[in-house]
Amino acid sequence: MKKGIFVSTVCLLAVWMMPHSISAAPIKTLPAKVTISTEKLMDKIKGGWAGQTIGCTFGGPTEFKYPGSMIQDYVPIVWPDGYIKYWYENIPGLYDDVYMDLTFVDVFDRLGLDAPVDSFAMAFAHAGYMLWHANQAARYNILQGIMPPASGNWMNNPHADDIDYQIEADYSGLMSPGMPNSASAISDKIGHIMNYGDGWYGGVYVGAMYALSFVSDDVNFITSEALKTIPAKSRYYQCMSDVIRWHKEFPTDWKRTWFECQKKWSEDIGCPDGVFNVFDIDAVINSSYILIGLLYGNGDFSKTLDIATRCGQDSDCNPASAGGILGAILGYSHIPEFWMKNLREVEDMNFAYTNISLNKTYQMSYKQALQMIKRGGGTVGEQNVTIVCQQPKPVRYEKSFEGLYPVDLKSINKKVEEVKEFTANCTGIVFKGYVKSNNNNYVARVEMLMDGNSVETANLPAAFTTRRHELFWKYQIPKGNHTFTFKWLNPDSESSVNFGNVVIYSDMPVKKN
Repeated sequence: MKKGIFVSTVCLLAVWMMPHSISAAPIKTLPAKVTISTEKLMDKIKGGWAGQTIGCTFGGPTEFKYPGSMIQDYVPIVWPDGYIKYWYENIPGLYDDVYMDLTFVDVFDRLGLDAPVDSFAMAFAHAGYMLWHANQAARYNILQGIMPPASGNWMNNPHADDIDYQIEADYSGLMSPGMPNSASAISDKIGHIMNYGDGWYGGVYVGAMYALSFVSDDVNFITSEALKTIPAKSRYYQCMSDVIRWHKEFPTDWKRTWFECQKKWSEDIGCPDGVFNVFDIDAVINSSYILIGLLYGNGDFSKTLDIATRCGQDSDCNPASAGGILGAILGYSHIPEFWMKNLREVEDMNFAYTNISLNKTYQMSYKQALQMIKRGGGTVGEQNVTIVCQQPKPVRYEKSFEGLYPVDLKSINKKVEEVKEFTANCTGIVFKGYVKSNNNNYVARVEMLMDGNSVETANLPAAFTTRRHELFWKYQIPKGNHTFTFKWLNPDSESSVNFGNVVIYSDMPVKKN
């Protein structure tokens, strides 16, 4: 590691003392119109992208190293000179938070604001980067002909409630200044490529907070006002509402709010990797960490990143979102030099899997924001823009995994020809596993039968970028004992279809002793 790699809590506290936050008289309602300079508009757009990139880098080394636990104050989090450039050059995959956004920004740039959803879906599915969870499940679906919104629906995507679109939604708010409903409409189209329900709401909320950052500098107002875009009866809304309430009850103790979130909202029922595990990539709990960072950071960039990271779990994505939102609130010119020194070294470097740099991103996003301001009824002049503000409205209600409760996790750990049959009393089931082959182009064809009746014949690629994230799943099964069998239709001597764990669901939760 480079000399000076560790940044102590004492150093961060010193940075927090620097005068770099913007204070403004808080507003209680959005005005009908807001006029800002084009310079300020660009400054906020740049601040959003800069803050996201900085936050992603800062939290990168701790990602999922603290599942179910906060990162204690005595654990150093690093920020040496040249740090962002180091990640760009050596581990560029860290920036999936950013280059995923840029896939959609690029489509808007090439095809305009009315680009059809299939254009976004195909660009995403055929991109060269590796994917996981809801993104990978959606990519597989699209490549198999299951297009959005079906590609993100929980019946076709066991990761529908995961964090994926939440970490990719920044662009929607940055191109919709003062217009959270316009950001929601964009997210309705693109967010359903890979998510549904709470997973989709994560992106809607993040996009709305970015949109409102152009017309308010008050973090408390922005976080509360943006929540109006989420249906009140949803689990997602209820968790964020709790965080806002706990912040008022415990205004100086973020760890208490974190603890209350863990106690009430950390149960994951969807992601097959998170059920019966401390690993939690669910959008709800990770969104709560973004919100904790923003509220307890209180407009201080360094403190916001530190808290959002120390909440744990997906601890690069969460400070990326919190840093991006606060970066847009403060503006590029008000992010402390402590952070900006490293960023400036990479602004002309392209992100991995793209031909787009941060400097190019700023211009693309600014151009799209001007177009959206005009479309929203505002005006664009040479030196100023007038934004017609939108009162946030809730998007439609959706719920994934309705009526399903995880009741058991069993291990098979056999090859498909050894499985014979698997019996479970269930209303839903997910078979985890993978295909291994000496031929990366090999695609296994395997049929799953339930009680002797064919459920589906699936194409199962050996290639990591096109793989099916889980081998098989089936929800909404009539309650009772069911026997599952499998037929490998194109066996290959140099390949194997390997079953791992099985997640079993019922229509009632497990009874507590």
